[in-house]
Amino acid sequence: MKKWLCTVLFGSALVLGACGGGDDGASDNADDNAGDNATEEPADNGGSEGGTVDTAAAEELFESNCASCHGADLSGGVGPDLTKVGSRYSADEIAGFIQNGKGQMPPQKQVSKEDAQTIASWLAEKK
Repeated sequence: MKKWLCTVLFGSALVLGACGGGDDGASDNADDNAGDNATEEPADNGGSEGGTVDTAAAEELFESNCASCHGADLSGGVGPDLTKVGSRYSADEIAGFIQNGKGQMPPQKQVSKEDAQTIASWLAEKK
């Protein structure tokens, strides 16, 4: 009985974790705190457009779309460690991986092209 209960609880936690847990009120608070948390940093994005990355927006997009596999701290899990992904790939390459998939990672169709570029530019800074 204990094994069954643990299995059910673990399975439920895994499913909820993979869904991202989404906070419907997060967008309401994001506008209120935009001045506190939004930092724009220069991006070394391997030749892609722009020059700054909205770190707060990129972190939020990563958390809601990527963290369930790559870890909230970028350390990996189901997916590979991304803590130094910028030393291996440019922002354009990373955006391509998000949109088209790579290896066992399927294409992330729920991520718009613009959001993929935002995430990719932010990840390209991780060196």
